[in-house]
Order: sequence, then C-alpha cells, then structure tokens
Amino acid sequence: MSARQYDVIVFGATSFAGQILCQYLKDNFNIEGKETLRWAMAGRSKNKLEQVKQTVGLSDITIFIADAEDANALRDLCTQTKVIVSTVGPYALYGEPLVKACVENGTDYCDLAGEVHWVKAMLDKYEDKAKQSGARIVNCCGFDSIPSDLGVYYTQQQAQQKFGSYCQNIKMRVKAAKGGASGGTIASIINIAKEAAKDPSLRKQLSNPYLLCPNDDSSRTRQFNTNTPTWDTDFSAWTAPFIMAVINTRIVFRSNLLANTPYGKDFTYDEAVMMAKNWKGYLSAATSVAGISGFFLGVLFPPSRFLLERYVLPKPGSGPTPEEQVSGYYDLRFFGTTPSGESILTKVTGQGDPGYGSTSKLLGQAAACLALDLHQDQDKIEKKGGFWTPATVLGDLLISRLVAHADIKFEVLSKENI
Repeated sequence: MSARQYDVIVFGATSFAGQILCQYLKDNFNIEGKETLRWAMAGRSKNKLEQVKQTVGLSDITIFIADAEDANALRDLCTQTKVIVSTVGPYALYGEPLVKACVENGTDYCDLAGEVHWVKAMLDKYEDKAKQSGARIVNCCGFDSIPSDLGVYYTQQQAQQKFGSYCQNIKMRVKAAKGGASGGTIASIINIAKEAAKDPSLRKQLSNPYLLCPNDDSSRTRQFNTNTPTWDTDFSAWTAPFIMAVINTRIVFRSNLLANTPYGKDFTYDEAVMMAKNWKGYLSAATSVAGISGFFLGVLFPPSRFLLERYVLPKPGSGPTPEEQVSGYYDLRFFGTTPSGESILTKVTGQGDPGYGSTSKLLGQAAACLALDLHQDQDKIEKKGGFWTPATVLGDLLISRLVAHADIKFEVLSKENI
C-alpha cells in the first residue's frame, strides 16, 4: 500500500459534489502550513475533468478516465492509490463496480451513500472478501452519517468520563439547520422509491432499524421513530420526522455492534427535528409531516413522480449556490441517559450547507484520515479490512481533523442550554 503513487483519488470529480470536494482538497492540502496529500481526479469525461481543473485552478493535477461500469479502468485506479473516494450516485445504480474493485485490490474506500439498502447489499456481497484483502470500506461519510455517528460516539465518551457509564438511551434533535436541497440526494430518494414500489421485501428491509447488523444476536430492542408531531419531554418541544434518520440510525446501531455493543444490547437511539414549544411548534411539526408524506407519495407513483422530476424537484448535478454552501449550517443536540439515570447534553455544529458545503469537508477529511492517519502496518492490524462505520474506524482521529480543519464543533452543554 505504501508504494502506491497516490493517497487519494476522487472518483466522480466532475459531479456537483465532486467539484466542491476537489475545491476543498485544493484549498486545504499541499500549500504552506498544510498537510501534503497526493491526490488525483477521475471521471468518465476528459473534457469535463479538464474543465474542473480550470475552474478549481488545478493545473498540475493528474486526471484518470474511468467509467463507473468499466471494470478494467476501475481496477487500474485502485492499484495506484491508497484510498478511492466516490461521489458517483445514486450508488444503487452506479456504486457496486467500484466497491468490488476496491475490495479485490485491497484499496480503502469512502463515499456519500445514504442508501441503506445498497449498503446492506454491499455488506452481504463483499464484507468477507474485504476482510481477506484488507480493504476498509466506509460508507456514509457526509452529513449522513458522520455528525450523527460521531455525535453519539462523542456523547458516549463524555458520559463514560463523567459518570463511569455509557448512555443506554440517546436522542438526536436537529435544533437548527440551513441548506438547500440537492439534485443528487433527490435522485437517490427517487430511486429508492422506485425500487421499494416494485419490491415488498425492500420495504420490509427499510423499516428494520438493525438492517446493517446482520450478525447481531441481541434482543433487538424496539426503537422509537418520530412519524407524527410528537411532544418531547426531554427537550420540552414539539418534534417532527427527520428525513435522514432512516440511514443515520442504522449506522449508529452498526457502530455499537462493531464495537462489541459497549452501549449495551438494549441501547436505543432516535432522531427528529426540534420545533417550538408552543402551538406554533405543533403546527410546524404537522406541516412538516404533511410535506414529507406528500413528497414520498408523489415519488411513489409514476405519473406524479414524472411531474415532480420534470417541473418541481432539482435535477441531478444541481445544488446550492456557492454563497448558500458557505452560509449554511446545522446545530444538532444529543441527549443521553445512563442506566442509573444520569443525563448528559452535547452539541455538534457545522458551518456550511449540510448537503454540500459541510459534506465536502466531512468527506475530504474522512478520506485524508484513511490515507494519512491509518496507513501504518500497525493500523492495518488493529483496523483490518471490512465494512466499517466512521465512528468505529476513524473515531477520535476524525473528530480531531474535523475540529481543526472542517468548521465542526463538539461540545458538552449544561441542560439549561437545551
């Protein structure tokens, strides 16, 4: 691995998310006072890659031509780098050949996947092979699900230090957020809806909170989902469903399993959006529930889905403006309780549009962490090949990077600041 020419290759560099990631890498590595990262760009169109080079100001960057379905080109990429970071989605449509190539060549991999059924399929198909080859596959390295996964990890570490015990229950509430919808995310959601409409077994899979814990022999504790306007006594506020909870919660439960269930086999975790405390909060929650329900009903049926895709929803390749990417933010609160009743409140905040401005920082630092921090032989022994979560393979190393280089903060709050 140490003999490979590159630390990181960005696959999908011409995508909307890929271009923002390339800009972030250019601005944060290989300049005075910053780390050295040997990286390159890859995509299927030479002309578009050259345009990205010009737009971002990367005259000396190496480019590789590779299509998502070209097995030979993908293999060649994998043999030249320690880490491949992919922004090519929907992953259920385009992601498997690259995962396969990384697994077969012992190349570490991270992505922005939020498609839990696809992650499950890749686990079932390639986990054993990844363990044999030494490839560390880390899905969900964007806003879904690093803030949630590391937020729970951080909260548990703080609880252990303060109380000598991990939390048995944790709630994550989105206190505030600002960011525009992305065409890529919408395309992934629509693809999931199409597949679920055709496959009843997939609908059952998507409802299973332990979908990514196939070898878990615990009691499978019942988990709570916020599906209606719900009063939360711990936060003293109305709450509404959080659309990313379906992937974030599954990643958190897998983290607990991979770490040998330190939080207990009856650990519970749920996510929701926090509204106001008064009747306006209830109305906001009810409006949010109606909007989410209407959206999913709309994409479920072909005629309404066509109209939404054609006239309403953002197109793939589109997203927030540069100004919106910078001005966006999020504020997540985690409330945990231990088995003996002690409670702790923490906060994870990020500057930048969650879907792109902040996600590019999260993904870029996750890739750098894999390539630069976890490249020694001893690290490979301790963090062997397989399918990992951000918290279990990157943990404290990534938290340090995010705080130092990605405008992310992790804090313990007093309960008065809930």
